[in-house]
Amino acid sequence: MEYRRFGKTGKYISAVTLGGMRFKHGWDEPREEIPKDTLEECIDSVKMAFDAGINNIETAWGYVKSESVYGQVLNNELAIPRNSYYLMTKGNPLTADEMRKMVEKQLKALKTDYFDFYGWHGINNEKLFNESCKTGGAVEELLRMKEEQIIKHVGFSTHAPLEVITKSIETGLFEFINLHYYYFNQRNMPAVKLASKKDMGVFIISPNDKGGHLFNAPQKVKEATLPLTPIQWNARFCLHNKEVHTLTFGITQKAHFNEMRGIFPTAWNSSEQKTKQILDSFTNTDKYANYEGYDLQNDPSGINIPVVLRLRKLWKCYNMEDFGKYRYNLFQEKDHWLPGKFATDENIAKIDFSKVPETIPLKKMLTETHQALFVPKK
Repeated sequence: MEYRRFGKTGKYISAVTLGGMRFKHGWDEPREEIPKDTLEECIDSVKMAFDAGINNIETAWGYVKSESVYGQVLNNELAIPRNSYYLMTKGNPLTADEMRKMVEKQLKALKTDYFDFYGWHGINNEKLFNESCKTGGAVEELLRMKEEQIIKHVGFSTHAPLEVITKSIETGLFEFINLHYYYFNQRNMPAVKLASKKDMGVFIISPNDKGGHLFNAPQKVKEATLPLTPIQWNARFCLHNKEVHTLTFGITQKAHFNEMRGIFPTAWNSSEQKTKQILDSFTNTDKYANYEGYDLQNDPSGINIPVVLRLRKLWKCYNMEDFGKYRYNLFQEKDHWLPGKFATDENIAKIDFSKVPETIPLKKMLTETHQALFVPKK
């Protein structure tokens, strides 16, 4: 394991964080009731994580059972000294009063009297940025709890467009950021650099799942990353950038931990660079693959055009059709985690094509992507 200074927090955390989003039955209510197999899975995961040198655990109110099962495992089942690991959780009430009430519930669930890291969960658009960061709002209350030593360090997580992320960083309110950045989605690199300039901790969300379902990568990608697995190579891609401090892994099995060990040391030598060149070359198979469409991200059609085009590139150039279907069918018009309408003929007709270069057949590109990736609900 490697350890990195988590920005201005001054804490040295493991380059891999144990995530808490994917335990068995983890999303089932009621959150306080922990099934036997959920408890056993968490016990095994925590034991293996600590044996592997992981010293940072991440969870959230929104992960339903996660906080309660961690609280039971860390304190009752394994009785691990609280000062031997770091604990990060998250929540997203919009008022100061509700923010404090949630933190109090989370302290109880996790059976602790303080959090090392607390992130406002999901500054995903301009409206949420304004609401969470306003004077007298939820983030201000988190900072008040920091003064009270209930929370040691305040940060935020985000799935937002780059412009909202940079605006959130520029407030100076936060000590760390949780965001998406990996080989198959490098859009947020400017945010990583800005966070580093502000000496913020940089935490990468879900590199193995949202980073491309790398645990189920297509053969084309597997062969390109040899002798490493796609998970190992992508982790080295992220971590060879010293501005990145930790990656969250939702790992629950011994095989997962064995694969994780193969990431280290996080070397970036000629072999890793050659793999990148091979992967980069795959975009040559589609002449439109590098058109990203970010000028159209607030298009009146409601289609999330940049994300649809990214999924198209992964499908066309990397054979990542299954991942494309997984992400494309999560679009929800009124959802701020992955907002967007489907690229139907009706919605495509509403696009402002005046912003589209004449050489880009955008209508055809969106139509073929919808036809390939859309799965009707049964």
